[in-house]
Amino acid sequence: MDKVIIYTDGACSGNPGPGGWAAVLLFKDVKKEISGGKKETTNNEMELTAIVEGLKMLNRPCEVDLCSDSAYSVNGFEKGWIYNWVKNDWKTADKKPVKNQELWQALYNLSQYHKINFIKVKGHSDVELNNRCDELARKAIENL
Repeated sequence: MDKVIIYTDGACSGNPGPGGWAAVLLFKDVKKEISGGKKETTNNEMELTAIVEGLKMLNRPCEVDLCSDSAYSVNGFEKGWIYNWVKNDWKTADKKPVKNQELWQALYNLSQYHKINFIKVKGHSDVELNNRCDELARKAIENL
């Protein structure tokens, strides 16, 4: 199974407001940058979109180190929230629909295809590729 590293980030100008997302994919000596945006969104939606879009770039099952500064996104898997949501028909512990359900479902489906190791990185620090993703996500907002 090929090993890929993906850095992701989402940004929002206002929350909700215009938002952008970005991912940097590393495979062997290849680096690919992708980004996009949405006129009305939330920061969490952009964080999840970055992860989903990054994973969708992979055309075969891979082992992925997925690096994100989003505790919301990483904790969804690392703390097992997503498995409870699946078991409870996409309802939270207090029986409310899961926010950003379509993105979480897409991410869950991708996690069944790829072996993903979620890594929480510190945002706005010295993590070069996380900073690059932040820059790309902010540029995506400007280009809306």
